[in-house]
Amino acid sequence: MKKDSFRVAFCGLVSALSLVLMLFTSVIPVGTYAFPCIAGILLVSVVIEFGWKWALAAYGVVSLLSLFLAGDKEAVVYFIAFFGFYPIAKSGIERIKSVAVQYLLKYLIFTVCVIAAFYVTTSVLMIPTEEFEIFGVYLPWVFLLAGELVFWFYDRCVTILVARYIISVRSKLFHF
Repeated sequence: MKKDSFRVAFCGLVSALSLVLMLFTSVIPVGTYAFPCIAGILLVSVVIEFGWKWALAAYGVVSLLSLFLAGDKEAVVYFIAFFGFYPIAKSGIERIKSVAVQYLLKYLIFTVCVIAAFYVTTSVLMIPTEEFEIFGVYLPWVFLLAGELVFWFYDRCVTILVARYIISVRSKLFHF
């Protein structure tokens, strides 16, 4: 019983911290992209300690509460569409033996999620897609290509943060 209480408390704490970051998106304009990213990375600790099912539950809680409470709905879409669940999915993808298949899956997930998030935000916010064209260049495709490069960096950073968490934080958190 004590172990289950600790799991619920830990997941609640991580969810609360993630939700606070999502609430900050309406206060700090640059947070539209940064805070959903950081909020999702916090879920890595839940994946490491208690598995993907508990992390998925925390992701669901943060997603639902952010949908109702966060002011920046674009940031909420980014969290729900990609940043919230990618750290959870990453742990499963990286169990695949072939590195090529890992990267193929990672980039496929990223591309599908980014395109879906774009269409959700443009349809919900009623922004005509013609507004994104300058001198005949459809900018979302340019941003998607740039995003693919940034995604590589993000994926590497998450990997490094996971290693740092395991080496530095985990031993201090769970040494009781």
